Amino acid sequence: MIPRDSIETAYCFFHQKWRVYEHSTLDWQRDDIEVAIADYVDGMNPLLYKKISGGNAEFLRVHRCFASDMSLAVERLERLLTEA
Repeated sequence: MIPRDSIETAYCFFHQKWRVYEHSTLDWQRDDIEVAIADYVDGMNPLLYKKISGGNAEFLRVHRCFASDMSLAVERLERLLTEA
């Protein structure tokens, strides 16, 4: 069981970072967001990470697919909130 507050906290953090990331034109700002998200997932609820990553250990940790991963993570977290 994944506590609802873990889902809510992750959703708020990811959603905020994603909105800045997708509109940013500053490479350093986008890089900082990637690092912040990678640090966050290292310490987040492991069951929640497994659920949003689909078991992909590189999810949200690889630069070349970060944008698509973030979009998917926010979508999956939002779905989990509506199910909980």
